[in-house]
Amino acid sequence: MQSQNPIIADFVKLANSAAGTLAGMSREARDNAREKMKESLGGLDFVSREEFDAVKDMAAKAREENEALAARIAALEAKLP
Repeated sequence: MQSQNPIIADFVKLANSAAGTLAGMSREARDNAREKMKESLGGLDFVSREEFDAVKDMAAKAREENEALAARIAALEAKLP
């Protein structure tokens, strides 16, 4: 049921406008904060998870190869007089 009182109707319109404005301001503040964080973190050298996992796998493979070569060298040295 709508009120016939124009003062109340104007107050409701004003409250709705204020709520919309506050929602827009908070959205804009959040977006600005996100953009500032991206800018400040943009200069840092972060790697993606995929790149990290790839390098981790490469290091594990190199470690295994190193251990195998060390065992071969030890076997060859044992054969020397």
